[in-house]
Amino acid sequence: MFTSVNPATGEDIATYAELSKAEVDSKLDRAVAAYRQWRETPLAARADLLNAIADRYEANKDRLARMATAEMGKTLASAVSEVEKCIAAFRHYAVAGPAMLDPRTIALGSGGAAEIRWLPQGAVLAIMPWNFPFWQTVRFLAPTILAGNVGLLKHASIVQGVAALMEEMVLEAGGPEGLFQNIAIRSDAVADIIADKRVVAVTLTGSEGAGIAVAEQAGRNLKKVVLELGGSDPFIVMPSADLDAAVAAAVKARVQNAGQSCICAKRMIVHADVYDAFLERFVAAMRALAIGDPLDPDNDMGPLSSIAQRDTVLEQVEDAKRQGATLLLGAEKLDRAGAYMSAGVLTDVPLDSAFMGEEIFGPVAMVFKAADIDEAIRIANAIPFGLGSSSWTADAAEQERFVRDIEAGMTAINQMLASAPEAPFGGIKRSGHGRELGPFGLHEFMNLKTVLRAP
Repeated sequence: MFTSVNPATGEDIATYAELSKAEVDSKLDRAVAAYRQWRETPLAARADLLNAIADRYEANKDRLARMATAEMGKTLASAVSEVEKCIAAFRHYAVAGPAMLDPRTIALGSGGAAEIRWLPQGAVLAIMPWNFPFWQTVRFLAPTILAGNVGLLKHASIVQGVAALMEEMVLEAGGPEGLFQNIAIRSDAVADIIADKRVVAVTLTGSEGAGIAVAEQAGRNLKKVVLELGGSDPFIVMPSADLDAAVAAAVKARVQNAGQSCICAKRMIVHADVYDAFLERFVAAMRALAIGDPLDPDNDMGPLSSIAQRDTVLEQVEDAKRQGATLLLGAEKLDRAGAYMSAGVLTDVPLDSAFMGEEIFGPVAMVFKAADIDEAIRIANAIPFGLGSSSWTADAAEQERFVRDIEAGMTAINQMLASAPEAPFGGIKRSGHGRELGPFGLHEFMNLKTVLRAP
């Protein structure tokens, strides 16, 4: 049995039954049956279904958003924005997606040509986290449906209400039974599904440890896997930057979703010439954040997703202090019901500390001073992660250095990093491999078939 708990109050919301092995087996059979039908469904009809799903999300926007807020604590405004982003993704693939699957012709040096086709493969298992419970799943779901594949969702245990609603929306939109199914199981049951011949591929968004386990299981069964794992993204500020804009973006980038985002800016790396001015403004803005009921539109931040998650972050801060860091602000448990904590700022974090290899999944920032651009890049790359980055400078040459030399799958210049349906999303190093979104996310789990025809 799964129990959803409201992290703002600590009260139980609902319970959800855990599937038995027989029930999982039945769902896998339904997925296979749905795939046989869906793979032959015309591309235009698949696109029509994506638009119909978007319509259902639009009609149920407030209901969906309130479920996310209740189950994992994000502010209602951010939950509404998340649902709107999902709508945009469904519509993007409905409109732009079919052209991404157009056959291509390649001339052969020996004469003639090869035709390239993108074809579906079967059931894709998605193992998804709680922090963006709709958006993370839609990043896999929209391209899966358009591709002619079918989807199986193993969602985080604390957002089973969200998972059930997502399946409901697809069915209400007219999706065939088995096209997209929520598989309510524990993590220890995932290996059997990955090994099952009815599943052709796996995508996971989650922790580094979960990624290693899933990659091992997928490799053992010779199945394609896409991994979107942790990050400790650098946010670099150079002397030519608009400091007010950089500070405002740094605060938002660190505390959005209560700091529980893989692409949150977690390490502020500031040039020595503007370090003091940045730090003063940044600390003041972090201190001024309104923290409280996520349903109150006047609050900037709600609780963390659970008491356990909050306590993990607080212990990480204590560990950083033991390793030599200075806690300049906050990072304290708030004296109220729920999983609340104040935003925090750490300085003097030793670059050779074990803490530098960790991801703080909560509203605590690290601030570093860099003597020049070379040191800023060294600090940015001095971690095992390589997901995203953000660099603030008006100097075109510096911008190109950051694009070329920061070891990350994504970089933003003079803006906060964000995902978009049209652009590939993913990282390098221990942040994972493969890409979601854009044409690359659509193609990840398709069969790139080469066709040769005799003249």
